[in-house]
Amino acid sequence: MKSPARKEVLTFVESLMAQYCEGCFLHRQLIKDGGRRKAHQFCISQCTVGQQIKEFGKKLS
Repeated sequence: MKSPARKEVLTFVESLMAQYCEGCFLHRQLIKDGGRRKAHQFCISQCTVGQQIKEFGKKLS
């Protein structure tokens, strides 16, 4: 069974992604210009929302 804290973190990350990441113009443009890998790298290294999600991911492992 999952702990309540883990569920809260997952719920928060899902809400962040739904609010900010879905339909992100910059992400779509980076995919067109440089491919999925480049867009993903930008999101996890330079995007403030992506950095927050990365920090929450560290708490899960």
